[in-house]
Amino acid sequence: MSPHRIRRAAAVIAAGGVLAYPTEAVYGLGCDPRDAAAVSRLLALKRRSVTKGLILIAADFVQLEPYVHRLAQARMDEILASWPGPNTWLLPARVETPGWLTGEHTTLAVRVTAHPIAAALCRCFGGAIVSTSANLSDRRPARTALEVRRRLAGAPDMILVGDCGGAERPSRIRDGATGRTLRL
Repeated sequence: MSPHRIRRAAAVIAAGGVLAYPTEAVYGLGCDPRDAAAVSRLLALKRRSVTKGLILIAADFVQLEPYVHRLAQARMDEILASWPGPNTWLLPARVETPGWLTGEHTTLAVRVTAHPIAAALCRCFGGAIVSTSANLSDRRPARTALEVRRRLAGAPDMILVGDCGGAERPSRIRDGATGRTLRL
């Protein structure tokens, strides 16, 4: 992936746009998590309720710290050892974390991505980005740029074309406080 394409995609996010990009298993839809209008557009595109909450991805844990609290060191050791990779953890949301990210929850789903394009995008953007599967809510997620175009009417502002990481399923979701698996 050319650095120019990554910079262009990061600029789309910074300007309030919605972007589709490859992740470990499927194409994701992303935007600036601090931009209420961008998140609203993303949710409308997916037909997803704001009450469900969203996932944030980052290139490293430092990019997630403005949104979540650390847990006890033993729990954090397990979480940090699982990254980068397709492991999403629910961590306690900071009080200032917007409700459009947490939905009706007191936790926020976060992941340090192992996908080189997604990680480069987060580094270039300078922070975490929203990451939800590129599909209509409760439908199969897109695994290619062509599937994104076909499945999402009112396509995202830009599709960052690249290969998904080859994982068979979207990331596993686990409760950070208990380690319990919520989605395989």
